[in-house]
Amino acid sequence: MSLAPSASTTAHSRAHSRRAMRGTPCIGREPTCGSLARGRRAMRVRGAIQVDTVMPRPGARVAAGLEVPSYEHVRAAYERVTEGVVRSRCTHSAALSEQTGMNLHLKHEWEQFTGSFKERGARNALLALDAEQRARGVIAASAGNHALALAYHGKLLNIPVTVIMPSIAPLTKITKCRKLGARVILEGDTIADAAAHAHATYVTKEGLKYINGFDDFEIISGAGSVGIEMLEDVRNADAVVIPVGGGGLIAGVALAIKQLKPNCLVIGVEPERCASMSMALAAGEPVKAPTTATLADGLAVPTVGPRSFQTVKDLIDKVVLVSESDIAVAMLRLLENEKLIQEGAGISGLAACLAGKLPELQGKTVVVAMCGGNIDTSTLGYVLERGLVADGRLVRFSCVVPDRPGGIAGLCNKIAKVGASIKHIVHERAWLQEESHCVLVDVECEVTDMNMSESLFNEINENYTLKTANFGPLSKRQQLKSKMGSELTDDVTNPITACEVMDDDCEIVYPSTDEDAED
Repeated sequence: MSLAPSASTTAHSRAHSRRAMRGTPCIGREPTCGSLARGRRAMRVRGAIQVDTVMPRPGARVAAGLEVPSYEHVRAAYERVTEGVVRSRCTHSAALSEQTGMNLHLKHEWEQFTGSFKERGARNALLALDAEQRARGVIAASAGNHALALAYHGKLLNIPVTVIMPSIAPLTKITKCRKLGARVILEGDTIADAAAHAHATYVTKEGLKYINGFDDFEIISGAGSVGIEMLEDVRNADAVVIPVGGGGLIAGVALAIKQLKPNCLVIGVEPERCASMSMALAAGEPVKAPTTATLADGLAVPTVGPRSFQTVKDLIDKVVLVSESDIAVAMLRLLENEKLIQEGAGISGLAACLAGKLPELQGKTVVVAMCGGNIDTSTLGYVLERGLVADGRLVRFSCVVPDRPGGIAGLCNKIAKVGASIKHIVHERAWLQEESHCVLVDVECEVTDMNMSESLFNEINENYTLKTANFGPLSKRQQLKSKMGSELTDDVTNPITACEVMDDDCEIVYPSTDEDAED
């Protein structure tokens, strides 16, 4: 059953429409691609100067020279794609609700055939093509989910699909696209290289339509169908939490949410290593954000789509950032509590809830988009281990042990005494030059919680000389320094290394000297 907007909502929509699209024609039946001539421009003459003017389709508006969709286009897309995509579940999680302090519901968009929400926009974009363009086909530059979605629905609709993939594309996704019947061409080192090649060669010479994975009009409209389903399943939702990359998903969802339930918060979540939407909102326009490798690789879009930004900038309530350790812990929590697996991008919304980034939602009913489940098994393995580290359940230390029979056995007994389990243990002599009758033992242990981690630290610290130590997340670092203070003061050659979780940098903690006491 679909939701009908209230009288106040309708009034709000009319007011917004008057402000944003003066002189826009009345909303009518959704036209076809051919009748709309997407992105067409009419030439007006003002004196001797010709000005390009975007002529929006019925119901759309123009912002920053771009045709921007409205709720009516989201509703039309919802009706159009319903028969071709999975009506994904929206389930309540008792365990995660308890851990977050929220009434938490999960929207399982990973249930789509290709494993992500991208199918909604892809199918909508393909169905909107006219007969001539369907015969010629479409093209996209993508290294992942957008490519899979287009290939799959292109096959179902008998529309030729060409995908330009950069060299960084995973081999598994290249193989899957080819199995789905798409023409896959490897070109360039980045998505930008692939996109440039697509436009220069195939759009120009073969007449293929380029479909942007997050900034196409129909892609945004199709993605918004997720928001309609969220409110159909959880009518009392106080907030929806959406991962943000290029901005297409949150733009479409925001159009639906703010039309159907204006008081419902729309919150975006980005990785700290690519805060492109946060920077765009601060600047008032899309800007290029510094980007480094992240577990949420699907969200690592340096510049948000300009159309998506114009669509969502006045609808989004808040954007928060999550760290690499937040994402890793969220993947661990989801697997342990819900027996589900998500890729880093797909789980970012849940990561924000679990990391306490949204305290204003305590006690509220919240729907989180779980929008992608395509993750390599090798990646999953090391991410879960990093999650254990960030959660304080995987610890590592090195200590000095007497080089005599039973020396290492004694250390193992101390570890067993507190109930910890040894995962890896290595000993060596060459690098311990000051202790000729000792060995340096490096140990990695699994513990049940921070209490056991602290007990293990106390046991080892009381009986051995620690050289390096990582006994939990960064919040415990100061306690570690405090406990080791006396040893550090007496022996500056014995630093404690507190390795930052999910980072290559390590901080070597030495005792203060008179020279740096004021720093």
